[in-house]
Amino acid sequence: MEESKVGSVILGDQIARVLKSANYKYPEGSIVFGKFGWTTHTILKPHDEGWNHQNPLHSIYLLPDLKKKPISYALGVLGIPGNTAYFGLLDILKPKPRETVAVSAAAGCVGSLVGQIAKIKECKVVGFTSSQEKCEYLVRVLGFDYAFNYNSSDLSQQLKTTLPNGIDCYFDSVGGKLTNTILEHMNHFGRIAVGGCISLYNNCAESAIAPITHPKLLSKELKVEGFNVHRWNKSWADGIQQNLDWLREGKLIYNETISLGFENIPKAFIDMMNDENIGESIVKV
Repeated sequence: MEESKVGSVILGDQIARVLKSANYKYPEGSIVFGKFGWTTHTILKPHDEGWNHQNPLHSIYLLPDLKKKPISYALGVLGIPGNTAYFGLLDILKPKPRETVAVSAAAGCVGSLVGQIAKIKECKVVGFTSSQEKCEYLVRVLGFDYAFNYNSSDLSQQLKTTLPNGIDCYFDSVGGKLTNTILEHMNHFGRIAVGGCISLYNNCAESAIAPITHPKLLSKELKVEGFNVHRWNKSWADGIQQNLDWLREGKLIYNETISLGFENIPKAFIDMMNDENIGESIVKV
């Protein structure tokens, strides 16, 4: 996760319209995606179209044809979160039909898409979120098989009762205590994809507490792989196209929590970090 230094522009993904340009690749009026941060206007000299790992603020690409979907979708299901779900699930976890897939932060953008794609692949899906209301949303609206409030004091017992055959795949965006609990219920040779560690993002300690239970990794011979979605830059359009197809076929349901006004970006960000949003958190400026 990129770090913002004190006094610098806070990083953030943005869809923007080019107002003036001396670069033929980005003509005036074109719509682009970039990590321009919390700004109303940006002066940018792109090093090239694509992702610049050395300087994310200089990464930019033209929006693809979203087939009449809102351009804000390029910040979610048709952008980085959508491809994080698509490639993280299918290329790392490689779930098989009838396997059980667990998803943390399941009501957020990435988690909700992971669960739905796993259902498309004929898996049993278990989601973890922060409230009973969100649990009902995951099951009734998104089609998850089960959903659990991770704040429950008896979560481990609930999993033991509900999932007697254990968990085969775990898409982890949270880490911390929740991951420790889920590891207790992983099956032998289970697979874990680590796409985030939300529980540790606000940890101010110099060294974060390890979010995994090492004995379970050994005794159950679990495979754990962390990833950055830009590993799949060369296949980027494939993930976007497949998610777009599933949207048009009604196989994916996508929601946004939308705030209005530049001044509301901090609140929207804090609400997202506190797991108060459903789907992607979007601020329209």
